[in-house]
Amino acid sequence: MRKFCSRRSVIVMELLSEENVSDRDVSLQEVVLKGRVYGTLLNDLVELETMKDDFLKSPYKQPPEAPVLYMKPRNTYNEHGQPLLLPKDVAEVQMGATLGIVIGQTATAVKKISALDVVSGFTIIGDVTVPHKSFFRPAVKHRARDGFCFLGPQVIGSALIDDINDVEVKTYVNDQIVCSWLTSNLYRSVAQLLEDVTAFMTLSRGDVLHVGVRQDAPIVRKADRIRIEIDPIGVLETNVVREQAIIVDRGHL
Repeated sequence: MRKFCSRRSVIVMELLSEENVSDRDVSLQEVVLKGRVYGTLLNDLVELETMKDDFLKSPYKQPPEAPVLYMKPRNTYNEHGQPLLLPKDVAEVQMGATLGIVIGQTATAVKKISALDVVSGFTIIGDVTVPHKSFFRPAVKHRARDGFCFLGPQVIGSALIDDINDVEVKTYVNDQIVCSWLTSNLYRSVAQLLEDVTAFMTLSRGDVLHVGVRQDAPIVRKADRIRIEIDPIGVLETNVVREQAIIVDRGHL
């Protein structure tokens, strides 16, 4: 069976947000992911502008009014330092570096002005996707492959970040910077996203909601080395390996 995360990864990913960490930074080993990871689509101002004509076409014929979300199921969870396994039927993938919001308490119908009160902290997410063009049907086959969601390596308490709406997200491939963007360029800020999402669904302690990835997120291939930096949260690194190169007995995980 394929190895998509180590035993250490499994333990880590079952530990995110056991306690509120808003006033300190902790490693993922100290906190527990008891909930789900949600990704956000169409939250990039540049992407929305380039797609405005597409929104007027069938089937919707208008831009989305509420946030467009998708799930990264548990089999996708991966961590800093672990390889990104390139599936046998895929030549390249897209690495979407983004900011993850770690929920610290039950959040229902929160208001923008107090939205950060429900946040334990923030972490780095590397959201991996097989390149595809359509947003009009669930892209499970493209987004939910084993090991396609990197989290960590730590959660930084929200009180330790001066302005979460002015944070730079940088991606390096083979030591060359290939993508850089600011959270100030999001269509919905962190607080606005939380208000709009919790208007129609409850987020629970341990859930992680990421703010979205760039439309031009970099393409990576076999043997590429990837480094994601979000100051002051830290650095997340991985390298791309063809999946058949790592074989383990899943019963030992």
